Amino acid sequence: MTDLNAEQPAGWVFYDGECAFCVGWVQRVERPLARHGFALIPLQTPWVRESLSLDKTALLKEMRLKLADGHVLGGADAAVAAARYIWWLWPLWLIAQIPGTRPLLRKGYGIIAANRHCRSGACRVPRRNAWLDWLPLVTLPPAAIAFRNPFSDWVFMWLLAFAIFFGCKWLTWRRAKHLAADSFHSLAYLFGWPGMDAKDFLTNLPAKLPDFKDWLSASAKTLLGMSALLLAVSRVGSDSPLIIGWLGMFGMVMLLHFGLFHVLALAWQAVGVAARPLMRSPLLATSLADFWGERWNTAFNKLAHDLAFRPVARRAGVSWATLGVFAISGMVHDLVISLPARGGYGLPTAYFALQGAAVLFERSKPGRALGLGHGWRGWLFMFTVTAVPAFWLFHPPFIHHVILPMLHALGTTWNTP
Repeated sequence: MTDLNAEQPAGWVFYDGECAFCVGWVQRVERPLARHGFALIPLQTPWVRESLSLDKTALLKEMRLKLADGHVLGGADAAVAAARYIWWLWPLWLIAQIPGTRPLLRKGYGIIAANRHCRSGACRVPRRNAWLDWLPLVTLPPAAIAFRNPFSDWVFMWLLAFAIFFGCKWLTWRRAKHLAADSFHSLAYLFGWPGMDAKDFLTNLPAKLPDFKDWLSASAKTLLGMSALLLAVSRVGSDSPLIIGWLGMFGMVMLLHFGLFHVLALAWQAVGVAARPLMRSPLLATSLADFWGERWNTAFNKLAHDLAFRPVARRAGVSWATLGVFAISGMVHDLVISLPARGGYGLPTAYFALQGAAVLFERSKPGRALGLGHGWRGWLFMFTVTAVPAFWLFHPPFIHHVILPMLHALGTTWNTP
C-alpha cells in the first residue's frame, strides 16, 4: 500500500516500525483490525508524515489512528479507539468510558511510549539502595493523612488506601524488577495490574488462555456488582441506612475485586501474561487457612508472607508469625477504615485477631479432631468465623461516615446531566 487512496480502508493505524515492542503488539492486533477494514502502516512510510501533517519529531512521538473521514486520534485515544474492535481489549475500551480515566490512560501511555525502546534490559536502572524500596510506603500514607482536611471522609479513604497500595506495589516491584523482560512489563505491573504477584507477572511464565466460561463468569460478576451498587445508590436516604450501606459495599467489592479485576486478569492472560485473579472462589474454601491464604484478596498474601510471616516464624515460630500477620492486617484495615470514619477504632484489629486465633485453633489437635480443616465442617467454621463478626470490620461509623456519603456522591454525579 503506497497511498491513502488504495482501496480506501476503514482507517489506518500508524505505528513505529523501528520499535520491537510496537511491532510485537501489531502482530497481535493485526488480524482482528484487518477484519474490520483497518490497515496497519509504519510511521516511517514516506507518505505518512505528509498525510498526518507532522514534522519528523512529532511523527514518532505516539501511534496514530486516521479514520476514513480524515479524523486523526493519537496516543491513548488511538489505542482506546482501536481496542473497541479487538475482543480481548474490550476491558480497556470499557474502562476508558468511565469519567476521569482518560487523563490517567494518556499519562500511562506517555510513560510506555517514552520507554518503548527499552528491550532486554537495555534501559534497566541499576539496583539502588534498599531504602528506596520502602520510601513510598513510609512517606505516602503519612502525606495522605497530613492533607486529609480538604477532602471528604470517603475521598480521604480512597487516597489513603491508594497510598498504601502503591507503596506496597512499589516495594514488590523493586524486589523483582530484575526479572522483568522489558520496561513495558514493569510499567504494566505498576499501573495496569492490581495484584502483588510481581515475580509471576514480570517473568515470561506460561499463561493459561482464558476460555468462554472464564469471560462469562467475570462478566456476570461485574454486572452483579454494578446492579447492586446502582440499587444501593438509588436507595440512599431511605430507611435502613445500614442495609443500604452494606449493599453498596457488597456492590463495590463484587464490581471491582470479583468482576473488573477478574476481567483484567483474563485480558492479561489473553496476551500471554501470567496474571491470576485476586479472588479465587473464596466461598469454596473448606478451611479458614485456605480462605485467607489462597482464595480471598490474594494481592497481599505473598507480600505478607515474605515480609512478616517468614522473618517472625524463623525467630518465634509459626503460631506467633500467624498471629503477627493477622495483627498487621488488622492495623492496616483500622488505618483505612476507622481513621476515615473517625470512629470504630480497634474493631478491624479485633476482627483479624479473631481470624488469627481461629486459624490456630483450626490447626490444633482439638480443631483437627472436629474436622475443621476440611469438608462441610471446615466450610461451616470458615463461613461462621469470617461472616458473623464482619460488622467489626465494616463497623457502623464506617458505613455512616464513609460508605453512605460516597453512595450519595455517586448518585449525584450519575444524575448530573
